[in-house]
Amino acid sequence: MRASLIQLDVDPDESVISRRERAGSLIRERASSDLVVLPELWPVGAFAFESFAEAAEPLHGPTYDAMSAAAGDAGVWLHAGSLVERDPDGTLYNTSLVFSPDGQLAAAYRKIHRFGFDRGEAVLMGAGKDVVTVPLPTTTLGLATCYDLRFPELFRQLTSAGAQMLVIPAGWPARRRAHWSLLARARAVENQCYVLACGTAGTNGGVEQAGHSVIVDPWGEVVAEAGPYEEVLTAELDPAKVAKTREDFPVLRDRVL
Repeated sequence: MRASLIQLDVDPDESVISRRERAGSLIRERASSDLVVLPELWPVGAFAFESFAEAAEPLHGPTYDAMSAAAGDAGVWLHAGSLVERDPDGTLYNTSLVFSPDGQLAAAYRKIHRFGFDRGEAVLMGAGKDVVTVPLPTTTLGLATCYDLRFPELFRQLTSAGAQMLVIPAGWPARRRAHWSLLARARAVENQCYVLACGTAGTNGGVEQAGHSVIVDPWGEVVAEAGPYEEVLTAELDPAKVAKTREDFPVLRDRVL
């Protein structure tokens, strides 16, 4: 299984329309991949809080349409990162979309843990409630977003629900990059899953982004890691390695809580 993580540079001087077109082109260039992943809130920037309301769109809006078309054209499973979704009741959500190779929506996940404490996303957006997995022909994806990475309980629930690959789009700040790398490996080790963590490059909302998207195997070994700039990270993964790891070292069998 070939997976590609597209670590976009979210430049505030680039229009959303231009970035959608660029993301679509990068996806279409990955037609040889089975799974393509984009980062968190790439249409607007994860720290561009003041732009959330203006950038919000319905679930089936322009980003949905562009990503559906790109997935269908490339014939890939596409985790299209996340967007600012405006629910019909007016609530904003940080919502991830997953499309099948025919361009159909396979799943949507609203981020459960909102970052910012008493400001930013934490006060501007509603919290998701559902644990979401997506069955693929050779594996099952478990969905989480950025700040979710700090909450191992969510990943244990995803594992219990059958997840074998944990996909985590993010807009992680550079000043906490060490946590990003550490937590991605921890989630892989404790759940004996692949982790595909796709971040952004550049600076948005005045916050330098960490980049360093990473793919980690079920033993916690780094399969591939990006640098700090825009980059496409591609790696060959073996879905059977999850079952083999769990068989060789059956730690999950000993869970009590």
